[in-house]
This record gives sequence, C-alpha cells and structure tokens, in this order.
Amino acid sequence: MISGELAGKQLALDFHEDEQERGITIDSANVSMIHNVGDEDFLINLIDTPGHVDFGGDVTRAMRAVDGAIVLCCAVEGIMPQTETVLKQALKERVKPVLFINKVDRLIKEVKLTPEDMQQRFIKIITEINKFIRDIAPEEYKDKWQVNVQEGSVAFGSAFHKWALSIPYMQKSGLTFKDVIEAYEKDNYKELAKKAPLHKVVLNMVIKHHPNAIEAQKYRIPKIWPGDLESKEGKSLINCDPKGPVAMVITKIVIDKHAGEVSAGRLFSGVIKQGEEVYMNLAKRKVRVQQVNIYKGAQRFQVDEAKSGNIIGLVGLKDAYAGETVSSYEMEPFEAIKHIFEPVVTKSIEAKKAADLPKLVEVLRQVSKEDPSIFIEINEETGENLMSGMGELHLEVIENRIRKEKGVDVITSEPIVVYRETIMKKSPEVEGKSPNKHNKFYIAVEPLENEVYQAIKSGEIPELRIKKKDQELWDKFTKLGYDAKEARKIKEIYKGCVLVDATRGIVHIGEVIEMVLDAFEQVVKEGPLAREPGIKIKVNLLDTKLHEDAIHRGPAQVLPAVRDAIKEAMRTANAVIFEPLQIIQIDSPVEFMGEISKLVQNKRGQLQNMDQQGDHLTITAKLPVAEIFGFTSDLRSATSGKGSHYLVDQTFEKLPETLQEKVIKQIRQRKGLSSNA
Repeated sequence: MISGELAGKQLALDFHEDEQERGITIDSANVSMIHNVGDEDFLINLIDTPGHVDFGGDVTRAMRAVDGAIVLCCAVEGIMPQTETVLKQALKERVKPVLFINKVDRLIKEVKLTPEDMQQRFIKIITEINKFIRDIAPEEYKDKWQVNVQEGSVAFGSAFHKWALSIPYMQKSGLTFKDVIEAYEKDNYKELAKKAPLHKVVLNMVIKHHPNAIEAQKYRIPKIWPGDLESKEGKSLINCDPKGPVAMVITKIVIDKHAGEVSAGRLFSGVIKQGEEVYMNLAKRKVRVQQVNIYKGAQRFQVDEAKSGNIIGLVGLKDAYAGETVSSYEMEPFEAIKHIFEPVVTKSIEAKKAADLPKLVEVLRQVSKEDPSIFIEINEETGENLMSGMGELHLEVIENRIRKEKGVDVITSEPIVVYRETIMKKSPEVEGKSPNKHNKFYIAVEPLENEVYQAIKSGEIPELRIKKKDQELWDKFTKLGYDAKEARKIKEIYKGCVLVDATRGIVHIGEVIEMVLDAFEQVVKEGPLAREPGIKIKVNLLDTKLHEDAIHRGPAQVLPAVRDAIKEAMRTANAVIFEPLQIIQIDSPVEFMGEISKLVQNKRGQLQNMDQQGDHLTITAKLPVAEIFGFTSDLRSATSGKGSHYLVDQTFEKLPETLQEKVIKQIRQRKGLSSNA
C-alpha cells in the first residue's frame, strides 16, 4: 500500500497538515486492507486513533466501529494514564484487546538493558495491563481476554525501525532477542525489518486473536443496541446478516470540499447500495445514498455496494451526526456513544470581519459535526459563540483549522471554565404558577445519590426519557437503593440529573409530562445562579393542579411554571457552584520534587500521591481547571523542560466558599446578566 522505505515516515494516516507539524495523531483515519496468512486472504478494517487525551472523543467513537483493539504501550515509559482511559472505553464497548509493546529500540540503545532486564520490564507491563483488564472487563471476559505472550496476543518491536516479534513468530523464524540486541550493537537493525516485518507480525496477531464481525456481533449487539433481540432487526444484527435490513452507526463526519459531508461508520447488518433510500433514526427522515466508499487513509474509493461487518463511508446523508443510526426503515437506534470526559474548557469565538459572521456560524456547525466532543453554542441574541473542548490543545487545533482549512479569520477569548450548579440539601415543597394562574406545580429538589450519579457517569445507567416499561433500568435503580415503587416513577435521566414523577391520580398528567421534562432539561442546561449546567440534582414532581381545558395548559403556561418552581426549589436547597478539577499525573526527575509541590499548591491544587523509583518521580495531583491554563509551560520552567503531565480523571467539587460570590458575579457579567441571581 505504501513503500517499505517510507513506512514510519510517510504518515499515511496522519495526513492533516497540523498532524504532521505537531507529530501527533489528531483525527482517527480508516483503512481497509487485505492481509494474507497461510493461503488465506483476510479483509482487515483498521482505524488509527489519536493518543493525546484532548482527542480522546475520536477514540471513543472509533470503538463503536471496531471489534478488536491493538493497545500500544511504550517499553520505556510503561502504561500511561491515557492508555488506561482508552482501554476502559474499548472494554466498555466489548472490544477485545491485544498488546503491542513499542520503542524496544530505546531499551537497547538508551537504557541499555540486558535481555533478562528487558524480560522483567515486559512482564511488568503485561501484568499491569492484565490486572486492568481483569478490573474493568465485563464479568465473562475478565479471564478470557487476558493478553498472553506464549499464545501470541502480545508482540514487541519498534514501529520507527519497522520490526516486531511475537513468540509464535520467533518459533517460526528462529529469531531471538539476542539477535535483536546484536543487530543494534552492529548497527544492522535494518535487517530486522526484512526478517521480522512489523506489519506481518502485528496483522498475524490481529487475525489469530481478534474476532471476526460475525463472532463479535453476537456479544457486542446486546450491549450496544437496546432493541428487541428477537425482532427481525435484532436477529440480523446478532448474526451480522448481509441478507437482513440495513443497520449502520455513523462514528465520524468529514466535510469534503467536493463531495460535501462524508459519513463514516460501521455497517452492522444488511448490504448498502449506491442510490438506495435509507432512514436516519435520530433526524427522523429519509435520504438517498449518493456514494458508497471504502477507505485507504486520505483516499476514498467508490464501490457499488458494501456488506455488513465493514467500515465504510457514505455520501448523501445530509445533516447526519456522529452516533446516528442509519437503517432500511425506522428502527430502535443504537445506544448513544458517550465519552468518559466532558468538555471543560471554553473559548468565545468571533469573526475578525463582520462580513464573515454568517460564514463563521456555518463553519462552527460543521466543526461540531466533524468533532462531536467539541460543544458549540451559538447565541443569536448576544452574538456570542462559545466553543467548548477537552483541553487547551484541543481548542487550539480547532481554531487553527477554522483559520487555515475553512478560511475564516477569527478572534478568540482567553479560555473560560464551565462550572456546574448543584444543591447541598433537600428543599421544602415549592409552588410554581403558570402565567395565567390556572395551573400549579408542586416541586421539591434534593441532591442526587452519589452511587446513582456515578452509575450515570460510567454509562451503566443510560441518559433517556422513560416512556415504556423498562424493568432492566428499574432493577438497576433498586440495586442502588431505590425501592421498586420509586424506581418506576423515574421519568427522565438527563446530564447527571434525574426527574421523578411522584404525583398520584392526576387525570391530565400524561398530556403535560413531556412539557415538564422539557422545562427540567432547560433548568439543567441553565441553572438559577449563573445559567451554568446543573449536576447531581434529583427533582421530585409532587403534585399538580391543572386546568380542565387543554388550551389553558399549553407550553407557554407549563414551561415557565415548572422552570420557576425548580429554580426556586434549588435556591432554597442552598444552590452552589461546583468547579471542574482534573486529576493529573506528573512525571519528572526526583530533584524537582520541591518545585512541583510549590507549583501545585500555588494553583490551589492538592498532592494526592508521590511515587519515587530511583531518580524518577511520579506525582498524582488534583488541580482546578480554572488554574490549569498554561500549566504545561509552567511545569517545563519548574523542571528545566524535563517534566511532563497527563490527564488521569476529571471530577467536580464545590468551589471554596470564599470564591463562590466572586465567580458567580464574573460569570453573570460575562453573560450580560444582571448582577443579582
């Protein structure tokens, strides 16, 4: 597919200009290729995904499309926090891992390890990966999916020098680690790439240890598709049946200059043909497929049709979004694709020239399609456009692309932190009246139980409106301490908040409940203190008095009544601001321990753990996102350029009391609201 000489340098799957400049993968890229083992040809659909935490959303979406993952680990640095994050996502989607330990050349040339020491290093990495799999994998795969050197689900090598080894390949070829060390001592490592070519060893491992689509869908579909497995679509999905109805999940949208929107994703069932009419389940409309494509990195090749089990691109699905379910006819959509981390850094963005404003709005809409982990808020009234992402680098890359690729010159603000609003205690019952005074809603709020919030955050409890009997969901709530009656009264789970309908015998409740849920969502999006999103709130609708005549209880009456009641209840329940914090791992030489401690404390941070191994120091610290901007350069200065940091986790905690008022005032001022909440 590419010349052997250029492998490792050509960056065939890092084809964006900014990826090549920065030397990192930013976008996931697809390639479909044939690999021969023995006398058999196998078709492999491969997605190259980013490693940097700011672009983790792309990894999450790619995990929906694949059945197996090659976990890449550095032989020198071992398992990084980001390795754990993406492996957690893979296991959550029931994607089977194999392990490749990279940069073995550095162990030989820089660290100068003996074969015995190298072996110990590998065992340590493999043991850690297996422990992680055992902790996170679904019950039935904890042992089944352990990686094993003897069986060949672990390979070692150097991607840069294009060689790799696995035990089965060593047995077959007679090569040993001694030969590898000798090759480097004699500066003859190019020979290794001929004797043990990396692509051959790694792809052989993929063929032997990863499932094919037919096997994988049997255990993946029950996890990622909530529909009836006994239905026609259910059976077709479970069996990856090309004769069944079309069912595809879009995992990525790319805007192509010539073709327009290209929707890439995994076809789980059926055969999709050029010119065929398909149904988009979230957009709720029919569209015609103009082109069916397969991928080779930056290139797309047109084909007449594609079969289930493949990763393909479709042209013609206007206004599709990542996560959309495309099918022959209306069907139950797939589970939403949920990233572990939420966007916590925001910038306001405006066009330099007023004439470019309409173009900027269009470009921002394109950006949020191409990268759904970027959250765009376009405020037509104030003219303020907000762009939220995973971190500073994430927003910087998007900004550059808007300028260079989309051709709009923009001005952006300093980074803004998105806070959360929540409550500290249970509120009394609060009455909300509709503007015409004919409808009354009685509402109380209380903090959502931490176990429930964690289950929502981890994706164990899905976010949705509950419209039908859902025994499985009710069981999850009863397991978390709810009694069976209360679990059945839960009407909606939305952005880490829950609404419970505790009314009894209200005749017209069925007609207004959807409006009550709309009002609940509006308050969760914009809370009472500073119009920041809500978190960990349980809203109880206790009672209502409704007008007999439907015309007097429409949205214009119900929405403000419920909204005002929830907001007032939150105020009486001691509403406060929570701030986002990031738990980060800092690696540095041990002599900078004092400097790093000082730096963390100056940024309102807390040191959680210190681990010293020889001259190397690993620190875990918790830092407020508001103080973390510019942390990379501060850390470099404090450690003479030898320190680095990685995101481990993200959490929200109460903003210190002394800062509450000041921060609320600042946010309200920025949003052009009156200074009194």
